[in-house]
Amino acid sequence: MQDSMKNTVASDLETRTERAEHMQKAEEDRRVVKPSSLLIVLVPSILVAIVILSRNIIMLDYAHVLLGGTWTGIDLFMGLVLSRVIGKMSVGARMEFIKRLVPLMLLFMPTIASLAITCGIYLATFDGIFKLTYPVIIAAGIIVLVLVVQGFGIFLPNELKIFLELRKDNPNAAKISRLAMINFKLSGIQAAFQFAIIFIMANIAMGNLFLRY
Repeated sequence: MQDSMKNTVASDLETRTERAEHMQKAEEDRRVVKPSSLLIVLVPSILVAIVILSRNIIMLDYAHVLLGGTWTGIDLFMGLVLSRVIGKMSVGARMEFIKRLVPLMLLFMPTIASLAITCGIYLATFDGIFKLTYPVIIAAGIIVLVLVVQGFGIFLPNELKIFLELRKDNPNAAKISRLAMINFKLSGIQAAFQFAIIFIMANIAMGNLFLRY
């Protein structure tokens, strides 16, 4: 009798433990953005702040090129590659992929975009060429404005909608897929604008501030 009661208690305890582990895993799965994800915002921001405060032109130029190149490269990869790959995935696989991608897109992309623009403004200021009378500065400003409007007016709100939808117990897969595809296509458009701004940056680097040929 005692053995039977012990077995019952042990079985009940094991069941409760498994249930608790299952609930914990489910909660972790719903936690799309984890505390460690904040590092991809804090670390680059702190490093850029240090470079700007040091007024080291070489390091600031390096940071600007690195951040801008990363921004452009990710946009190209998402627009040309991921948009095609994810379109051929099953709904379940697409959901899992988007779930893993959201933390990066939600935090990393706005961070590197903002820091790349900030580095560019400070670099132009320190070099003494941040003057609105220069056509290349005006052109760069217009393109940056378009990128900011696209990024913070369309891209980021869509990412937030996806994030909130993934937090639900029964996320709407069709809605998530639709919003994700909009962002993937938008990335390709942003890449095109970034090619234009790279052309402008090359002219600035060569000292051609008026685009004369």
